[in-house]
Amino acid sequence: MGPHFLQLPEEILLLVLSYLDGRSLARLGQVCRRLCHFTCRDAVWRRIARRCLNSGFVRQGADVASGIPVKERVRVSQNWKNGRCRRDILLKWKRNLMPWLQVDGDVLYCTQAEEIRAHQLRADGGGLHKRPFAVFLGHQEDVCRFVITDSHIISGGGDGKIALHNLHSTASIQFTAHEQDVNCVDCHGGIIVSGSRDRTARVWSLSSTTDGRWLHTIQAEDRVWSVAINPLLSSFVTGTACCHHTSPLRIWDLQSGQLMNCLGTEFKRGAGVLDVCYETPTILLSCGYDTYIRCWDLRTSFRRCVTEWEEPHDSALYCIQSDGNNMIASGSSYYGVVRLWDKRMNQCLQSFSLSSPTSSPVYSLRFTTSHLYAALATSLHRLDFTVSS
Repeated sequence: MGPHFLQLPEEILLLVLSYLDGRSLARLGQVCRRLCHFTCRDAVWRRIARRCLNSGFVRQGADVASGIPVKERVRVSQNWKNGRCRRDILLKWKRNLMPWLQVDGDVLYCTQAEEIRAHQLRADGGGLHKRPFAVFLGHQEDVCRFVITDSHIISGGGDGKIALHNLHSTASIQFTAHEQDVNCVDCHGGIIVSGSRDRTARVWSLSSTTDGRWLHTIQAEDRVWSVAINPLLSSFVTGTACCHHTSPLRIWDLQSGQLMNCLGTEFKRGAGVLDVCYETPTILLSCGYDTYIRCWDLRTSFRRCVTEWEEPHDSALYCIQSDGNNMIASGSSYYGVVRLWDKRMNQCLQSFSLSSPTSSPVYSLRFTTSHLYAALATSLHRLDFTVSS
């Protein structure tokens, strides 16, 4: 490589380097200090990172982890691909629970029966502070699920209530939302959707929930296990127990509450949908008792999913999360098995059994670009993928 190469304008030099693969960039960076400087720039690694697993780039191209150097994310992505991580248990509790997790920046929220506890994650990657810095109360029975907005935690409980907790103060509001357990909630753009064992889903406005009035009641005709609001705020999807002949996945208009579409045609009786999430306004993921993860492209067909992945050992899938691009993580109902899936492949990419010797479902999981957190019946586990090769 002649000296004239380094005399190119910086934008041209970065463009040329962006067409190299990771190994070539690493070798080139060893030539001299100036090339080392250029080969560490984010612009050089973005093209590679977009093809990697869980690198922080979503399908639409946005970078959701901009505070971390792209080169480092590509390195850690190889650990996700190869299953290279350090495992540890962050928390233990004495009784069997069905905990639900959320991670928001440097805070991990975890349910403990009727409480939601907020734990600070350590900046050095050394786990979390075991003593919660905040505890959110309001339910008389166990919290089933909750979501986090910029200002509130919205939770649904076994007491049939929804609780709104202010993140920045101790203020909270509770109101009776359903006749039975509130199994699931979602909130976007000031709209709350809840689903219940009482076979209904309800739509609420976050600004007018103090009087307990709902905007719409959806007669789902089956127990509602999961809900998700479309990012465009045009509709929402319900996942039900599939105890009848209707599809367990149905899409409803958010403004009118009217049924818009049913997804799928060949669900077996009892193939309830336990978790759903939107990747984009037109891409939906679902999982449940029939052992499949399904990807639905709402632009192409409501009758058939575009891709499906089967849990290898016929166990139900309790929860899923997507990186918004190529990777899905799933939690199974037996032996605390967490699986990583590359959506470009037919088979499971990696699996980790976290529950031994006793069996426990993975009730909830969440991951960042560097760590995965999984909640089992008596413990909270962490997989740290930042380990060096």
